[in-house]
Amino acid sequence: MAKKIEESVDELISEIERGVVRLPEIQRHYVWKSTQVRDLFDSLYRGYPSGTILLWETETDDKDGVPLRDMAIEQQDNPYSNTRLLLDGQQRLISLVAVIRGKKVTQWGREKNIELLFNLEHPDNLDEERIEDETDSTEDKLQKRLNRMTFVVATKKLERLRYWVKVSEVFKNDDGDRSLLEKSGVEDPANNPKWDYYTKRLAQLRKIREYKYQVDVLGRTLSYDEVTDIFVRVNSKGITLRVADLALAQITAKWRNSLKEFEKFQEECREHGFDLDLGSVHLRNMVVFATAQSKFGAVKNLSKETLQKSWKESCKGMKFALNFMRENADLESPALLASPLVLIAIAYFRKKRGYSLSTEEAKQLRYWSLLANAKGRYSRSSTETMLDQDLAILRGGGGTSELIEQLHRQVGNLEITPEELEGRTQKSPLFRTMFLAFRAADATDWGSNLAIAINHLGDSHKLEFHHIFPKAVLRGKESESAVNDIANLCFIEGTTNRQIKDREPKDYFPEFIAKNGLAPFKAQCIPTEKEFLNRENYKEFLLERRKRIATRLNEFLEEGQ
Repeated sequence: MAKKIEESVDELISEIERGVVRLPEIQRHYVWKSTQVRDLFDSLYRGYPSGTILLWETETDDKDGVPLRDMAIEQQDNPYSNTRLLLDGQQRLISLVAVIRGKKVTQWGREKNIELLFNLEHPDNLDEERIEDETDSTEDKLQKRLNRMTFVVATKKLERLRYWVKVSEVFKNDDGDRSLLEKSGVEDPANNPKWDYYTKRLAQLRKIREYKYQVDVLGRTLSYDEVTDIFVRVNSKGITLRVADLALAQITAKWRNSLKEFEKFQEECREHGFDLDLGSVHLRNMVVFATAQSKFGAVKNLSKETLQKSWKESCKGMKFALNFMRENADLESPALLASPLVLIAIAYFRKKRGYSLSTEEAKQLRYWSLLANAKGRYSRSSTETMLDQDLAILRGGGGTSELIEQLHRQVGNLEITPEELEGRTQKSPLFRTMFLAFRAADATDWGSNLAIAINHLGDSHKLEFHHIFPKAVLRGKESESAVNDIANLCFIEGTTNRQIKDREPKDYFPEFIAKNGLAPFKAQCIPTEKEFLNRENYKEFLLERRKRIATRLNEFLEEGQ
């Protein structure tokens, strides 16, 4: 069924560039981070194993019309009918093309360069390199760690360092290393005994192109369905793909050319401010509308007709959910969601209500959705289990009262208490709700009086969360968790934040109060009484602000009820 061959990195790259190797629709996007590309090159440079490549030989004019998708890298048109479809190894091969050829990759709709730097002075044996002096400053430790690395992701600052060269330029310069080495600060060979040492290392780096991958090639006799099954089985054994990616492969195998339709709706949502993951949100929503549960395992049993019908209905439901959160809950961005799964629950709720909600249901749904978001209903462990519990309630004819009761069983007290805020940071769902509550109270920047918002134009007006007692004031005197406590955070513009610098509240509050009064501080529940503004009274400040924040959050959640 499959033949095994060996092909070099150079040969595989060439086949991708010429369009001989293409990407089937069942594959996902290119998703690797630059640090993963760095680690790949480090492994290949050292000759470590790098897995296998899985291809499927087929005909582009096949009567079955195997659907393709664009690669993240620019390709030529293949003039021949014989095509090899890449089933496993996409992330590695595209990374290799991007760095070795110096080409841009398209990721999440944007083009970017992946540039690595190579350390000419890297240690021969990293295992023997250790940082012995634990009294070193942080900067010294970082420098020592950098010196021990063979590859790093390029930055403008690192590019200026001596003995570091751009990897893409190494592969472009086969004829001589003089200009390359001189550019990185290496002295003329006549005065540098290590010149040959460096050139040998560059030669070793270029040998990555000769690295031989084992390639498993599936024959043309296999059907698209059979190949999809192999693709799912291969990727199910490791962590190469998420469950959602495997489900997408199964769906597109049954419903050919559906990916373009999925991505079109994803882009429509993105244009309206909700950039949501295709697999974990939109496709999961389709599965919910088809099966009334959230797990992707049911996909293999769904027919093409069921998938098409459920997709159409799920899009209607998602549009309602997004409009509801934007207009009824004033939540206009996924950045304010603890988990986007709350959107799926709202979409399904509307379906079960026959696409019609009473005034009271709309009020209760707002309360539940914001409360579930604040309490992290779907951002704790077993998120699918939590969603399935709520779907079961709706499937059985229950409504918002039952959803609220289910949330009560999970988190206990539905009211937000001051104690619940203690130790929470900007990563907490309560931080997002705090922003919503302050904005609803007409909070403004202390300096410009511009209303706080997450989408202001321009760097000067960009919203930042500010430490009311700056880190520098508390450093060495309070624990890190106390410094970053949610009660020490507020929302102001970058310009105002830079104006404050590292001053204590007792020093900078008066100038803002004199200019714009107490209202901007009251809107964000910030005590302005003198006894709370000294560093010595920091703990008292946190206690008092937690009380005020908790009161405001509960008022906000209950508004409109």
